[in-house]
Amino acid sequence: MGLSAVTLTFANFKGGVGKTSTTAIVGYNLNKMGYKVLIVDFDAQANITSLLLKTKSAQDEIITIDKALMKAINEGSSLKELVTPIQENLDLIPNAVDFSMYPRYLERNFDSEIDRISFFKNKISYLKDDYDFILIDVPPTLSLLNDTAFFACDQIIVVLQTQERSLAGAEVFITYLQETLIDEYKSDVDILGILPVLSKKGARVDAEILKAASKEFGEANIFENKISLMERIKRFDMTGITNNPKDQHDRRVHETFMGVSKEVISRLKKEGN
Repeated sequence: MGLSAVTLTFANFKGGVGKTSTTAIVGYNLNKMGYKVLIVDFDAQANITSLLLKTKSAQDEIITIDKALMKAINEGSSLKELVTPIQENLDLIPNAVDFSMYPRYLERNFDSEIDRISFFKNKISYLKDDYDFILIDVPPTLSLLNDTAFFACDQIIVVLQTQERSLAGAEVFITYLQETLIDEYKSDVDILGILPVLSKKGARVDAEILKAASKEFGEANIFENKISLMERIKRFDMTGITNNPKDQHDRRVHETFMGVSKEVISRLKKEGN
């Protein structure tokens, strides 16, 4: 990759499509490919913090977090202080429930909308030379909180669950990005592609939604690698990410996400990142 990290997020405005798991497992597989990866938890529910700390505990020792993202923001301290190693060249910036105060912090401290929206981009810029990738895990909402994360990104991957409502949500989201962040606030963010999450292999509704999505967004914009909802991914929430090559379920998950990770790289190369 280049000298400065590619910052990206997997975005979607419907919960329960496995966006957090996707962020974590793509980050894990990019790391396996030899890239230095930082995952930033940008959600007060702190699900990716929990998942990655369990991943570290399973391989290593149990660790506790002394300071999370909101505390560092309130204190005006560097985000480098928060970096928590999960495994070699895979780091986490953890979050906690107090992050729900973040929009109020922005409204209290900045008068102009552009200063609020660009706040996090400035904050994270000091980490960009330390990594190849920074992945930001955001909650499924349209909000000032997410605007600041999207503004900090170079690329957004839209996660599309193959359901009618999800397709409509993706259309609304892409329009919102274009009209608000790009046209109004002059963000440089780009959409790297649309990543389908299939409800079950070979389902007719999946095929119909994919066809409609190709028509709506253009076939070239749809990821060739698709994700299926897999039971093993749900188990990772309890155990952390496991990667036992002798376990066919682990193997299948990582083969799928390695495919997605490789396609992220090839799409970035095409874009000249």
